[in-house]
Amino acid sequence: MTEPRSFDPGAACPPDSGIFGLPFGVDEAQVVVLPVPWAPTTSYGGGAERGPGAVLAASRQVDLFDRETGRPYEAGIAMEEIPGEVLAWHRQACPDARAVIAAAGDVAGDPALAASLGRVNALSERLDEWVFERTREILARGRAVALLGGDHSAPFGSIRAHAEAYPGLGILHVDAHADLRPAFEGFAGSHASIMQNVVSRLPGVDRVVQVGIRDFSEEESRVIEESGGRIVTFFDADLAAARHDGVPWRRQVEGIVEALPQQVYVSFDIDGLDPSLCPHTGTPVPGGLSFHEANALLAAVARSGRRIVGLDLCEVVPGEGGDEWDANVGARVLYKLIGWMLVSRGMAATGR
Repeated sequence: MTEPRSFDPGAACPPDSGIFGLPFGVDEAQVVVLPVPWAPTTSYGGGAERGPGAVLAASRQVDLFDRETGRPYEAGIAMEEIPGEVLAWHRQACPDARAVIAAAGDVAGDPALAASLGRVNALSERLDEWVFERTREILARGRAVALLGGDHSAPFGSIRAHAEAYPGLGILHVDAHADLRPAFEGFAGSHASIMQNVVSRLPGVDRVVQVGIRDFSEEESRVIEESGGRIVTFFDADLAAARHDGVPWRRQVEGIVEALPQQVYVSFDIDGLDPSLCPHTGTPVPGGLSFHEANALLAAVARSGRRIVGLDLCEVVPGEGGDEWDANVGARVLYKLIGWMLVSRGMAATGR
């Protein structure tokens, strides 16, 4: 697909244009961005439900020619409307979630709190089914899905749909956190439990390869150690120590990619980056990847011959008072993610 003749990829974007200022509709685009404004169980800073709208607005400032991935926009990229029903579920869940979080998840002996927890978990299940069905519909049309959260619980349904479509799938999980806590604070669909839910509930996922992990519990460490190699974690401290000892990032990336199966789904929590790039994300942690290190990792996956079959970007939180930095970074990470996915699928030529 090429851009319409009337479309100038180098021109300024109208404020009401599509994602990245593109004119494509979801029925003609090869990549469909699925916004999921859901974040009621966020346990520290809030606001991730505003991420999809903020990234959409910031994306119109991204130049469409990319020196590395060429012209990914030519394949067609379109974002669905932000779903009002999902945002309504988020708002419905928030008061109950706040009450449970204030009690640190201890609802024993308190029927009202137990009922609150039950309602949040029920809405989480509804959200998962909605995302699963929507993703499966898009995949059935031969389109690629780029889910845009929301907190990191948002993509479970999408990962489930991809695991169904691509058995033996591997997850490349970029994050500051291991996300292997069982039902954190009682929430079965917690943002801190996404990868625990993946490995315990999705047998179609062959392996989870984690990068940038630097904030995790002792229990999560045991889960990794006892996974029999199904979870392979490249801890941020180890990666940094190797760099300090002179090991080139390119060589480290080769080892990470080698651990991945042929079909790869990328689950990218923005807090996997250095927090100077995402200061308003819900749970920022010192350390992390630079923008260029993350990009080099994605490039290595694509250039290895592996196929990126789907992706998500989560936990982008816009700052208050018009601070657009987080959304600006998020939009550029999203364009790189989509670009390398298209390169890996033979649908975009590299720019150099």
